[in-house]
Amino acid sequence: MTTWMLLDYGEVISMRQPSDATTSMAELLGQDQATFHDRYWRHRDAYDLGQASHLYWGAVLGKALADDDPLVAKLDAADVESWSHLNPESLRGIEDLAGRHRLALLSNAPEPLAAAIDEAPWAAAFAHRFYSCRMALSKPDPAIFEEVLRRLGAAPGDVTFLDDRAVNVDAAAALGINALLYPEWPAAPHTG
Repeated sequence: MTTWMLLDYGEVISMRQPSDATTSMAELLGQDQATFHDRYWRHRDAYDLGQASHLYWGAVLGKALADDDPLVAKLDAADVESWSHLNPESLRGIEDLAGRHRLALLSNAPEPLAAAIDEAPWAAAFAHRFYSCRMALSKPDPAIFEEVLRRLGAAPGDVTFLDDRAVNVDAAAALGINALLYPEWPAAPHTG
């Protein structure tokens, strides 16, 4: 029986980044959209694993930035905002699940986004929030799922994991976790 629901954040709880948000970040860096998109994702894994913001944005820009450069703060704020458009259906699903399961969140996220999620009112429904930046591990590495299971004190069969990326779902399933590919959502129990 599942006792824990483990949910991803990006493109599960939050919506996909709006194109105007990524355009805004590209403009801050003086880049065209295609160049920005390539560099944003090419360097993202290190950022999600805890790299400092100024190092990440410097890599995206292609030149060093100081940690106190005002551009870094603007880019952090724009990036967090781009991932802060919540999916109303998922929020309703969280409300439903909270009445039946213990909830935990597992996200590949940099520290500025993790901090913003922790402060969001909806995040209070989650007993545990796990972020790649704070664990120095990221999905789909099996080690992150093993560490989450350890911290939850749960066996794999006691956890259902929901993520929008098949590679993450497959990695969790390989450990015996009941893993679902979003938008599949755990069904409410039948009553009566």
